[in-house]
Amino acid sequence: MKLILVRHPQPLVAPGVCYGSTDLAVAPEQLERTLAALQLPAGLPIYSSPLRRCAELAARLSADVIHDARLAEMHFGAWEMQPWDAIPRADIDAWAADMVHYRPGGGDNVLHMAERIAAFHDELKGDAIIICHAGTMRLLRARHAGLPPAEMALQAAQTAHQIPYGSTLTL
Repeated sequence: MKLILVRHPQPLVAPGVCYGSTDLAVAPEQLERTLAALQLPAGLPIYSSPLRRCAELAARLSADVIHDARLAEMHFGAWEMQPWDAIPRADIDAWAADMVHYRPGGGDNVLHMAERIAAFHDELKGDAIIICHAGTMRLLRARHAGLPPAEMALQAAQTAHQIPYGSTLTL
């Protein structure tokens, strides 16, 4: 099964702000730049996170997009839309000490996200294009390699993401 993962364009949010499941828009010029750079095969089903930064791109690629909430980025609870430097250091340290199970801001933990991503991946029937988020891409890559959710979460938590906005990753 071939999966083409596409990270959404850069959302409209100030630098240094924690955002995960916050439903952010994308600047039109960012959307156009991403569309112009993409070279995707025709005829594959397109799945998308329902968050606007993904859904807007997916809608421009196809009228037949399958939105799946399991593809959404992690929810950071009370940390959502807070500057990273305003989050208490003790809370950041607690998350760093247990990246898999800790619930930042009382939101999701990486294991919960890995479980929903694994369930999505396991239901796929063939090749697909998936418009999603950096965290989702890292977890899908781990699942595609055959890892169970706990190992997916650990690998994703231990790997710094370097996935540019609008980029693709083929599995």
